[in-house]
Amino acid sequence: MVHWVRKFPFFCSDREYVIGRRIWESGRSYYCVTKGVPCSSVPRRNKPRRVDLYYSSWCVRAVESKRRDGQLTACEVLLFHYEDMGIPWEIAKLGVRQGMWGAVKKIDPGLRAYQRERAAGAPLSRCAFMAQINTKVSADYLRSLESMTAETSETENGSSSQKQLGRNIPRLVIVGGAIALACTLDRGLMTKALIFGVARRFAKMGRRL
Repeated sequence: MVHWVRKFPFFCSDREYVIGRRIWESGRSYYCVTKGVPCSSVPRRNKPRRVDLYYSSWCVRAVESKRRDGQLTACEVLLFHYEDMGIPWEIAKLGVRQGMWGAVKKIDPGLRAYQRERAAGAPLSRCAFMAQINTKVSADYLRSLESMTAETSETENGSSSQKQLGRNIPRLVIVGGAIALACTLDRGLMTKALIFGVARRFAKMGRRL
């Protein structure tokens, strides 16, 4: 369980997140799935504003660097993220366009600083310690999970064809986009399963539109 507050510009209220997180390890790859969860020990307040609808999935794995020397010395990060911050979509797009690259550029310096601190013998922070708690899974299990997820998605698509077209548009767009993205990512096993799994959750929201 993670609780944190994100600072927003002065014209917006800060946002509060209560997030459940689980991490899987398979070989030299790590998969992290997080979502907003209710928590009675963290009461809701007027400010900062609570973000209830939050999904974020990460895939972090070792890959070959640009030197093409056959060594897995580089790191690839795939992020699939959605949250409802309660602000107009146009403003959200502007914020992502202006702020996302700045956030991405901070990842590598932050990692290097962490490596230096660890090399100097600095103790692990609570967040780093909690991130070490994960579930180890085999490649065979990931293949079975991927297969089950694909079959479920096909079944859902087949049964939904009998419903009204207007009600199906959000769900089909999300699931169809997830299928197209997953099919382009041939190198990952859990990657496809994660994308399909989170997309199915979004599709359930589409049924209510």
